[in-house]
Amino acid sequence: MHPDTATPSFQADPLADSTIAGIVGPWPSVPDTASASASARTLAQADQWLRIAQVNRLIGQWQSNAQLPGWQAPPDTPPEMAAALQAYLQAAQVLPDWADPAKIQRAEVLFMDFGALSCVLLFCSSLPECYVVPDLAAVLQDTGQLVQRTDYRIRATAAMVFPVMLHGGLTDASGAGVAQVLKVRLIHAMVRHLILRGSPTEALQADAAPVPALADSSQDMYQALFARGWNTRDDGLPCNQQELAYTLLTFGYVFLRSLRRLGLALPAADEEAYLHAWNVVGHVLGIERSLMADTMAQAETLFARFQADGQAHPVTPDPRPPLALALMNVMEQVIPWRLVRPFPVLITGYLCGGATMQALGLTGPVAWLSRMAFTLCMALVRGIDTVVRWVFPEFSISRFITRILGYQFMAQLLMDQTRPLKLPQRLLDQVGGMMDQWSDDPKAPRWMNRLEDRMTTRGSWRQSSRAT
Repeated sequence: MHPDTATPSFQADPLADSTIAGIVGPWPSVPDTASASASARTLAQADQWLRIAQVNRLIGQWQSNAQLPGWQAPPDTPPEMAAALQAYLQAAQVLPDWADPAKIQRAEVLFMDFGALSCVLLFCSSLPECYVVPDLAAVLQDTGQLVQRTDYRIRATAAMVFPVMLHGGLTDASGAGVAQVLKVRLIHAMVRHLILRGSPTEALQADAAPVPALADSSQDMYQALFARGWNTRDDGLPCNQQELAYTLLTFGYVFLRSLRRLGLALPAADEEAYLHAWNVVGHVLGIERSLMADTMAQAETLFARFQADGQAHPVTPDPRPPLALALMNVMEQVIPWRLVRPFPVLITGYLCGGATMQALGLTGPVAWLSRMAFTLCMALVRGIDTVVRWVFPEFSISRFITRILGYQFMAQLLMDQTRPLKLPQRLLDQVGGMMDQWSDDPKAPRWMNRLEDRMTTRGSWRQSSRAT
């Protein structure tokens, strides 16, 4: 049966895909009689790998929004590659006419306001929900980045989120959000091209056969993707429109849903402003407007639909449990208190729910003392916060607890100077300045900030991360 190309799972990104296909070109053919290992050797020696490496070096030059309009490739760049990248930038860097600068600015303020809590929600709700879709998890697992180098992948995600949400990231020439997202968009196209060993258009042709798996002994992420094999008729396209839209919701909708579950719900106008900012990101990322949500009710419906559709195509062996376990282990390792180390999996369950925990295989036993401490803590927090806020509306113990955990994640996973985020130094300085602002909670009473200092660090969080 011919794939229904009107279905989002069979749609990709024509602009980015044609850019990569034009640069990389067709892969060399191998005889049908060749063995898998012989085919792998032939393809591993193709000139296309040099072009992919050169593209990665070139897009690494896109470090600020100001560079994009007049960007020129270095003189030694092949003319067709330079022309393709310049045409891509010219078409893709423009924000949609429906983008509202005031809403985007409000979303930036909210991100800054929640500070380290944003990191906890990234680790314990957005990323876990992202892994629930089997095809997404399988692609991530095949890169080797999320089991063997989980902390690297986390920093790569933060390297997009921070530039987008920092002041002016999407709207100012001095920002870097648009530049970072356009790099990610091309990388998505590169992933599709490698897995399909050609363009999505070719993979959707009526006579296109499944892409066979190849023998692969390399540790290279791109060659692992190239060797994995793919059946478009059964699984749709890799990194398709539906999966991209679902991932976008994990950064917008799931973040806001988690705030609600922590008793920190925002006014509807703020929630819609935050969703709007991520919808603008989605446009720059090449996602269709019809797959975006403007309200929490719309987002809830879309998220449930996308997740159910994604889980309807299981993958064997199931890649989700090892990915989720690797993420939990990385978080546990940076928590200095033994009793609290199981909290990441408990918080994930609290924020994401039992169905997600079951899908991710995070249903194993947890030390009873840690589970009891967490349960009592959450019950007391919600009770105390509800009562005290009648007098002090900004008071929040849940904010206090998640700030402490967020500090540990930021200082040791995101801002460790021995393995810095892959961002320009100017942008790293902005992130450091953001951490300085997060060092004290202006909404907390003085005694709570002093107690927080005892459990994190005194003074600047940024200086502490440098010493990590």
